[in-house]
Amino acid sequence: MALTFTDLVEVDLGKLANAVSDWKKAVGGLKKSAESARSGLQRKSDSARWAGVNATVTREFVAKTAKEISDLHTEADSIYQVLEDGHTQLESLQKQMKTAVHGDAAELGIRVEDIGGGRARCFFPHVRGDSDERTQDQLDQRQELEDRINRILAHAAEIDASVARALARSHGSDPHDAGHSRYASLNDAEAEHAVELARKGDKMSDAELRELNELLRFNAGEQDGEFATEFYQGLGDPEKTLQFYAAMSIDGTSGDASRTRLDAVQDLQKYMGYTLANATDPDHAHHLPDDWGAQFRRLGTQQIGWERGQWNKPYGYQVLGGLLRYGTYDPRFINPIAEHITQLHKKDPYFFLSNKPAGNPDTYGFNPSGKLGSGNDPLNSVLESLGHSPEAATKFFTGTPTAYNEDGTVKKGVDPGFTSYLDLFTDKDFEWTVDTNATNVLADEDKSKAALTFGPQALGHALEAATTGRPYDSDASADAVKHTEAQSQLVSDIVNKFGGAPELIRHNENGDLDGEESGPLYGLRGSLGDITAEYMGDFQRTMYDEEPSSDLFPTFGAPADLEANNVARFLGEVGQDPDAYSSITTAQQAYTADVVDHVINGPSHSTASLDGRVGAAVAPGSAIAGIMSDARAHAIYQYHTASDTEFNEAAAEKQKWVNRILGMGLEKVGERVPIAGAPLEWASEDIQESIMKSIEQDTSDEAETEAGEEYGNGRKTAVDSARAAVDHALVNNNGIDPDTADDLRRAARTSAGHSHSDGAQWKSESSKH
Repeated sequence: MALTFTDLVEVDLGKLANAVSDWKKAVGGLKKSAESARSGLQRKSDSARWAGVNATVTREFVAKTAKEISDLHTEADSIYQVLEDGHTQLESLQKQMKTAVHGDAAELGIRVEDIGGGRARCFFPHVRGDSDERTQDQLDQRQELEDRINRILAHAAEIDASVARALARSHGSDPHDAGHSRYASLNDAEAEHAVELARKGDKMSDAELRELNELLRFNAGEQDGEFATEFYQGLGDPEKTLQFYAAMSIDGTSGDASRTRLDAVQDLQKYMGYTLANATDPDHAHHLPDDWGAQFRRLGTQQIGWERGQWNKPYGYQVLGGLLRYGTYDPRFINPIAEHITQLHKKDPYFFLSNKPAGNPDTYGFNPSGKLGSGNDPLNSVLESLGHSPEAATKFFTGTPTAYNEDGTVKKGVDPGFTSYLDLFTDKDFEWTVDTNATNVLADEDKSKAALTFGPQALGHALEAATTGRPYDSDASADAVKHTEAQSQLVSDIVNKFGGAPELIRHNENGDLDGEESGPLYGLRGSLGDITAEYMGDFQRTMYDEEPSSDLFPTFGAPADLEANNVARFLGEVGQDPDAYSSITTAQQAYTADVVDHVINGPSHSTASLDGRVGAAVAPGSAIAGIMSDARAHAIYQYHTASDTEFNEAAAEKQKWVNRILGMGLEKVGERVPIAGAPLEWASEDIQESIMKSIEQDTSDEAETEAGEEYGNGRKTAVDSARAAVDHALVNNNGIDPDTADDLRRAARTSAGHSHSDGAQWKSESSKH
């Protein structure tokens, strides 16, 4: 019977603690008895001169007795270790559950109900006179709490089952024979069972696969890497690992697989990836031998089979790529693999695709997640891996490339033929492939176009991780990471690359504009927008050539040296993507609001007028807003790649940048704290509301665009945003009289209007130079 919510909340773990204490004492006593039996009884028996029946019966009895005492100690120690680990973990989970129920749920006015089957639900109880209407934020909080409670409950159930199974195996089925399975920790028992299940391969039932997933899910991330290492060592070696995962992924993605099976295999892909990342980290106390990386590289270009008489066999990298898409990998493991795969692709873009099944649904689905391809092209997979591995991504794009042979060994003293991977991927001759098994994909232009963006999107994710120091899809509340010199230089290289050649990321669906064909890399513009948002201070500094020593427009860590004309062209092209536009606009307004607050409320020795300083504070952000208005209008009316609706809908998903940017701003006053606890309440909600309004209003009437490209609506939103930034700052300053406050608003509005017009014309002007 499944562990229930009520069980975990109400169980008295003190009794289990007492049992742990008792077993600890028993272990100590049996250890002494076992040592006494070995050094006393057994030694005397061995040295005695037995004769007659005593030479066989008595001697054998003494030896058996000594062994049984030793076995009893072994069994007792195993039981003690398992119970102690189980108690420690259950106690921690019970505390987390009580905090969630008695703390978070109570604070939010949410009730938690045990619905049986190891599940609980959270709901807002009806209060007489209440309309029962809830905001989206309240609904999101309720869902997050329910998910967290059920995750805690599932973890507790896994521990409960593992402890019971380990105790049964330690004791065995014979009450007269002690000492069976021995475990030094609960980890040992969990890893042993995970391997037992995995050895069944695709013969695992749905229930068994779900059990394996739970074991991996709750143990993959252990800090010392013990479980992860034991699991992969239990599978055998790199080749057996690939064979197991290949069989499971095909089993779950085949045409006759049930939805339940596919969901379970998708989970397996994810949790095996997390586990592999943990097991291959050389800094963990427990980790796989270093040669696992070399073996994976050797197997990467070899065909892997898992069934007798198998004809169509995938290459090792196609299988491994499915696992690499999940987990944060150490650069010492993943970077040689990433370099090897990239160089193989450069040499022959279709090497791996030559053996994929054609004209069928995803028969070989080594990427069961279905995200960004079927997994046939491992380049997409390894770029996704870098997107989740920031340290590795930074080193990959900023370090000196190493040349590799086809078998994955290093070509010593050989130039790989390019100076950086950014240069390689942005070379006009670099060929991206269609990574999908969809039927008739080549005959379907829309499918082909969509598939050709998978690689560039994955590249964008890798560049995000490399420049921000966070996985590209990290939690919205994740703390920002100070930019290093290497990261900031990479941003400068990216801006110069695409600002100097914007046609690489141009997207044109109109087809009527001569020389304006879509570029091969427009799929990564969403990521370029996130990078711009992350480095908003650096971009605002560049707009009006701010001095490097200025503290008005602070950077977060090492500054990026950006060139104004390249910035204008870069923003003008990137901003045509709805997601990028929303990221940049949100970050711009949040950053500007923070700068204005600093001008009005922060210490200053300036003798310049306050209204002049406020006008200067809003100018760079307003210029960027102008470029964004221009970019939005081009995307809608010239290139036909998006609609106002798509721009507005994308905005709601980008509100994470408000808290993140405001959190960065705390650095300049020495108050840097994690986002989750940052004192941002003074502005965050108001700024988010202001941003949503401005994005929804920043539309361009087609007649206005054709008549003279006067972006009246966009200009108005920039003016309103600047005024709102002053209003936010004035909330915290009661020393400014109403007349001065009006002057500050006026200065902000005027500067914003002029600067927005600057920005709207900037891209076209910069293109002439």
